[in-house]
Amino acid sequence: MSNLDDLQNKISKDIEELNSEELKKIYLSNEGLLKKAFSEISKLDTDQRAEYGKKLNELKSIVEKEILSSQKSNVSKSVERIDPTAPFDHDTKQEKKPRILDLQGSSHLLMNELGKFLEIFQSMGFDIVESRQIDDDYHMFESLNFPKGHPARDMYDTFWTEDGFVLPAHTSTMQNRILKGKKPPIMAVIPGRCFRNESTDSSHEHTFFQIEGIYVDKGISIANMIATIQEFLESYLETELEVKIQPAYFPFTEPDAEFTISCPFCDKKGCSTCGYTGWIELMGCGMIHPNVLKSANIDPEEYSGFAWGVGLDRLLMIKNYIPDIRELRAGNIKFLRKY
Repeated sequence: MSNLDDLQNKISKDIEELNSEELKKIYLSNEGLLKKAFSEISKLDTDQRAEYGKKLNELKSIVEKEILSSQKSNVSKSVERIDPTAPFDHDTKQEKKPRILDLQGSSHLLMNELGKFLEIFQSMGFDIVESRQIDDDYHMFESLNFPKGHPARDMYDTFWTEDGFVLPAHTSTMQNRILKGKKPPIMAVIPGRCFRNESTDSSHEHTFFQIEGIYVDKGISIANMIATIQEFLESYLETELEVKIQPAYFPFTEPDAEFTISCPFCDKKGCSTCGYTGWIELMGCGMIHPNVLKSANIDPEEYSGFAWGVGLDRLLMIKNYIPDIRELRAGNIKFLRKY
């Protein structure tokens, strides 16, 4: 044990005078002093070995910690600190050229198209009323001729909160409020985000934008509806169109129709956009149901009107040849920069 005391004193002295490489060679190499000291354990009496080995390990730990600390210190000293704000390049020492950052923001493709939609309708004399992103059962269903338990509610499977509010599945939730708000003539367009509880694929999303339109006055007919929608579509798609309507079912209109246009890309010859039929179904529309007018305190014997709802996303995809609706909300900068 006296030999270990002498070894400890030597280690303390060498730590003050030697560098890490010298300490490693003298104490930790195969010929080092600690290696030799460990080889002496087998020569000791059994009752001495544990205490001897314990102290020897303590001395080895002291040397290893000193070597590690010294190496870290050398690395720290050898690494030059770089000032990223310096007006020159660290490697070449040449003056930095000013970096021009493109900090200009841009509107999302959906917002750009929404602006075009609304400009067209405003030029036609329609007021713009923004839809809500959360509503109640009355405005989502009952005011639109969907009584409780009506099977057509299943067509608009959407999201509900625990306290009974609903994320609108269509912008028609605003119809009752608008019709109650003023006396006819009433012309309004309602843009808003809608939500449907459905699986997503290239042509379906759980979230999308819809544009609702209503027009109520005396003597309004289906002919007025067709002319109004056709005028909007020709302005937006920038081409003349053939249009037709075909039967459909919506509880809030009577009669109901699907509005169909001739394919503007193949002149009805058939292409991938129209499914090789020459025609594209775009939106639901129809004459506002008398029960909907009554719920807004408008006499259906005196006034009539029409309504329609078109998906902004769908029209945008058709116009810009976008094959997958999910791209519109994926946050893909490369995709968005194309538009």
